[in-house]
Amino acid sequence: MSNELYERGLGIRREVLGADYVDAAISGADAFNRDFQAFVTEAAWGRVWGDEALSRRQHSLNVLCITAALNRPHEFRLHFMGALKNGCTLPELRGTLTQIAVYCGMPAGVDAFRIAREVLREQGIDPNSMDEPRGT
Repeated sequence: MSNELYERGLGIRREVLGADYVDAAISGADAFNRDFQAFVTEAAWGRVWGDEALSRRQHSLNVLCITAALNRPHEFRLHFMGALKNGCTLPELRGTLTQIAVYCGMPAGVDAFRIAREVLREQGIDPNSMDEPRGT
């Protein structure tokens, strides 16, 4: 494992998902999944998210599409919060969720919008504030 990729991935993972969540995942690792946590941090976050060919916002929107298509609501929720942190606007998110409905099926779109509205409510974000950018 590349220390550089791991450290870069750990930083990005903490920024997008939140340090508390990531630190709990890593500190809660055991002999069974410790190597997997390191692999996720290095490969997904260090190598893929660390590739600056795509912006963090674009990475977030891509992951929303993929997790919705794969019916992974826990990961979708987590990455929807990350998309807000990465500065995705509500119009961008709405457009992405609409595209999910068309390409992944209406049930996936319905679930994506339901989860998104729950997250917005939890974060104290008014879904009627469509033009305000989020995050940094």
